[in-house]
Amino acid sequence: MTEQPASDAPEPIEPAPDRASEQDMPSLRAGIEAILLVVDEPVPEVSLAQILERPRDEVVGTLRELAAEYTEQGRGFELREIAGGWRYYTRDTCAAVVERFVTEGQQARLTQAALETLAVVAYRQPVSRARISAIRGVSSDGVVRTLTLRGLIEEAGQDPETQAHLYRTTRYFLERLGLRSLDELPDLAPYLPDDVEDLEEGPHWANGRARPAAEEPANEESTASDSD
Repeated sequence: MTEQPASDAPEPIEPAPDRASEQDMPSLRAGIEAILLVVDEPVPEVSLAQILERPRDEVVGTLRELAAEYTEQGRGFELREIAGGWRYYTRDTCAAVVERFVTEGQQARLTQAALETLAVVAYRQPVSRARISAIRGVSSDGVVRTLTLRGLIEEAGQDPETQAHLYRTTRYFLERLGLRSLDELPDLAPYLPDDVEDLEEGPHWANGRARPAAEEPANEESTASDSD
């Protein structure tokens, strides 16, 4: 029996296993939960679909299933659709203990002046600092700066007539208040005096909501001012 010469042809090389194979990938539910646990702002559905490489409708369905499951189980957190995206939030029933934990030893609340100014911007935006001061009856420049630094309001261009800087609320404002859009702001009608239509210098209202005045004064000066 004669020996056959060894072949010089190289042995076929098997391809290395794909590390990103389906067996190694987490489930859609697990992937969504993992991403939402590390974000610092709401994540749009389309972004989740792209990252997880799954159809958007499937991602949306899973998000809603998770939200319903957390509520049914009475978890201390909930999954909410806010400001064009999804994010975890602590549940309202846990607000007291969370507030004690977060504010322990520090002062994180907005001042009354800041809350008033923020409300004016929210309902009258885009609005100038002069108009804010006119509505509140006190200079609000310092408070506007504070709200801008906190990321709750931002510049929104200039008034075409007066060239005054205009301000509007930010996406962060919606996030902090738990709103999807400004349309979810509560109506003001229940909190207004009966003779609000007779207030010449006050804001103009329509169906319980503020509407822009016909004319914005170029410059108003006030004898008083708020501290930051």
